[in-house]
Amino acid sequence: MGTFNKNKKINTEKNEINNKELKESLANIALQILEKGKDYNNLENTICQFGYLFVIEGHGIEALFKIVTDVETFYFAAQADSILQLNINEEFFEETTDIFLSLHQ
Repeated sequence: MGTFNKNKKINTEKNEINNKELKESLANIALQILEKGKDYNNLENTICQFGYLFVIEGHGIEALFKIVTDVETFYFAAQADSILQLNINEEFFEETTDIFLSLHQ
């Protein structure tokens, strides 16, 4: 009969969707990736919307979000300590958000 390791560490995760400071920080980093005159003309009415935002112990940040400028909508993922601009559409953004949230709640 096998034994179970009772000391096995399980990574904890925390939903940070209401963490305003973290969301602003990620949005500001993403905005630095965009180019004025090409990706936006004016940031005055720019919107940032998060699909999900978790901090996972031993991994870091896991997030999917979009920035809507006066020119276009841009999608981003934050994983561990990286932010990547994604080439996806709104349907994929919504489906991925739904799947991730169903697996992590």
